[in-house]
Amino acid sequence: MSGFKKDDDERVNPFANLVKSTVLQEARLFHKSPIKAGKCIPILTKILYLLHQGESLTTTEATDVFFATSKLFQATSLQLRRMVYLVIKELAESAEDVIMITAVVMKDLNSNSPMLKANSVRVLCNVTDPSMLGQIERYIMQAIVDKNTYVASAALVSAMHLMGENKDIVKRWVSQVNEALKSRAVMVQYHALGLLYKIKQQDRLAVTRLVQTLTKQSTLRCPYATCLLIRLASHVIADDPSGVPDTSLFDYLELCLRHKSEMVIYEAARAICNIPSITARELTPAITVLHLLLGSPKSSHKYAAVRTLNAVAMTHPVSVTQCMVELETLVKDSNRSVATLAITTLLKIGSESSVERLMTQMSEFMGDIPDEFKVVVVDAIRSLCLRYPKKHHMMISFLAAALRDSEGGYEYKKTIVDTIMLLIDQIPDAAESGLSQLCEFIEDCDFPILSIRILHLMGAVGPRTANPSRFIRFIYNRVILEVAPVRAAAVSTLARFGLLCEPLKDAVTTLLKRCMFDTDDEVRDRCAMYVALLEAGASPEDVALVLDDGPLPVKNLEAALLEYQAKPSRTPFNLATVQPDPVAPAARGAAAAGEAPHAEASPAAAAGSPAASSSAAMYAAMIAAVPQLAPLGAPYASSAPVQLTEIETEYQVNVVKHSFAQAVLLQFNVTNTLDMFCLKDVTPVVEFADGDDGLEPIGVVAAPTIAYGAPGTAWVVLRKEATAFPSATFSCTLKFRVLDVDPESGEPEEGDEGEDDEYEVDEVDIAPADYMQKTFVPNFAAAWDKFTDDHQSLELFALGSLGSVAEAVSTLIDLLGMQVCERSNAVKPDAVTHTLLLSAVFAGQVPLLVRIRLKLDQTRTVQMELTVRCEVEFVRELVLSLVG
Repeated sequence: MSGFKKDDDERVNPFANLVKSTVLQEARLFHKSPIKAGKCIPILTKILYLLHQGESLTTTEATDVFFATSKLFQATSLQLRRMVYLVIKELAESAEDVIMITAVVMKDLNSNSPMLKANSVRVLCNVTDPSMLGQIERYIMQAIVDKNTYVASAALVSAMHLMGENKDIVKRWVSQVNEALKSRAVMVQYHALGLLYKIKQQDRLAVTRLVQTLTKQSTLRCPYATCLLIRLASHVIADDPSGVPDTSLFDYLELCLRHKSEMVIYEAARAICNIPSITARELTPAITVLHLLLGSPKSSHKYAAVRTLNAVAMTHPVSVTQCMVELETLVKDSNRSVATLAITTLLKIGSESSVERLMTQMSEFMGDIPDEFKVVVVDAIRSLCLRYPKKHHMMISFLAAALRDSEGGYEYKKTIVDTIMLLIDQIPDAAESGLSQLCEFIEDCDFPILSIRILHLMGAVGPRTANPSRFIRFIYNRVILEVAPVRAAAVSTLARFGLLCEPLKDAVTTLLKRCMFDTDDEVRDRCAMYVALLEAGASPEDVALVLDDGPLPVKNLEAALLEYQAKPSRTPFNLATVQPDPVAPAARGAAAAGEAPHAEASPAAAAGSPAASSSAAMYAAMIAAVPQLAPLGAPYASSAPVQLTEIETEYQVNVVKHSFAQAVLLQFNVTNTLDMFCLKDVTPVVEFADGDDGLEPIGVVAAPTIAYGAPGTAWVVLRKEATAFPSATFSCTLKFRVLDVDPESGEPEEGDEGEDDEYEVDEVDIAPADYMQKTFVPNFAAAWDKFTDDHQSLELFALGSLGSVAEAVSTLIDLLGMQVCERSNAVKPDAVTHTLLLSAVFAGQVPLLVRIRLKLDQTRTVQMELTVRCEVEFVRELVLSLVG
């Protein structure tokens, strides 16, 4: 027995050293007669092996092998014929003139051998030109309803592949596919249902009818087909505009929870858990099933169950608590994937009182899993900490211990750093402890990129802590011990402390002077600049310019300068025209969803995304490209796109509002989701609901053509007075001509004039916030003090409808449409007081600052003191009226 085991261990791959040229030489044997199946089959096997290993054949080589292989159709050996079909199918895409073997292949369509018949259908669908498919569709339709399971499945799967370029022809086979769906053969049912869905997937109503019919008939015998039907039912429920699950479909999903197949039971439970509007009571049967699967001896069942429970824990943690005992048992499971999901699920459903016990379990668990699992665990810890911010000390200490551990690669360490940075950003009380732990980490950090990011964060947050001097030693050590990029970052961080902390100014200046003889040019130049600023007593503007490191990204600044150069003006360039990035919500959203934040979205990274950075330049270029709109110039403010239709409608429309001195421009972006129609002359028609609102439609630029899947843009120009900033609500209707599209060419049919149609969308609102341009103020206190008390308006409000300070902050930011300053949007979950700082430029030329002080009183009412500073009284009163 041991001898056989040794032979198995020493067995080698017989195709390991294949050479393409040698195999092609051997393929010449196919031309010889008589055909020797015993010699041809190994050669065909070698060709298949080379192709599956990624070996490419030139067109000439592929064509030669293709036609040499086709000569083996004369063989009588079924095994050889099967190999011939496999090779022919693989070579069909790269060889030339493959259609010439159609006649040979079609002979096997009438064969008595199911194997030959099935393979001939597969190959025929591969080699037939789309224009000639109509000539052979009769044979495929016959094969779909063939009594032999093998043949019918081959035809159905081939039809699925043909759907890509031959939708209209395949749609004619619906009756045959419906007949196949009634077959007693389980795999035929599965493939028939898959093809039927592909045929009807563009018609949401037809898919709904199909699912409702099949769920009532209960004719499916195949577990695979039942699972597919469950998934289709889940899609129908999710796409329902009402957001309420269809009762009959939900009852079917519950019925499947009692199916005899474990595969179907799990699929039904997962589908119920994925319903967007599911309630805890409706979720109970699915959780019970998953609870039972946790105790299965099969690892696949345990993994599937705990993975689903992990997702449910994000939205319904209380419902998952009944599985806590089994989950704690699975933490010690031998399958590390199951154990990792179990511990992360426990972290998501754990109560505040259980945090300490969970952290103890985590300490024992982390040493036994690879980095990719550790990353998942760190993400779960981040989510738990954001849910229970009072426990941040314990969790930051745990993360810091993991960070200082010598084991672990860059991605793992980066995830921990990202998490600590996010906690510092979202939990103000965590700033001191978080920065202290990061300082310890950079003392022995092997990754310069992480050191630079941490130094940047220290420069942004450290000067505002209670004892900023404690960080100086750690920063200066980087100047002495690290590589040039880290030294340069450390110099900039030191300078921030000197510029922002007056008591540290002299000490920082002395340290920077010691660095002026560094071997690196960048380090020396930074030292010289910062020493000059510190010793000369630079103005607040110069200091702000030096400290500004991202809110006005270089790409935005470059785009604004290029636009300024393209249109020469006597007025100097104004930084207020540069579009600022919005405060990045990605990290907070990722934390809520239990996903790892990207580096670009972390609190210490530059805010915003490249897409948002270039939006102003993109809109200006789009407007300039339309001759009728070019005289308007560039807008001083552009809103975010506002959706005017539901996502599942046939025409998807959103609007972007652009503000100019004497006009408001509405940009309607229209997407046609119907592949059988093309839209011509798409014209928006606006009607004001309240009569004259100070806005008057004076021009429309229609979208000439909107084809399937290709968005088009139409424009409406509204005139206003230069000194007026009206608010308005108006209805909007799209008018257009609908033309039929030729399914083969994708172009409108010749001679079709089309039919007039119209499509009503949601109302459009124009508010004072649409005239606001977000601007970054690096030093809010200095900018605030520039305004005198004569330029200030103050008013008190009671926000009775808002139950928390955090909710009030979020609502006010959306209402005013201004830029958040100094991260004042970060609010403690249990905060009873808070100060929100905002800045903007109104109408492209009037800067204004807003300070909002909030306090939650004993009646749970948010009291607000709103202070506006601006040189123009009208603007101050306008801002106050927005809240009033």
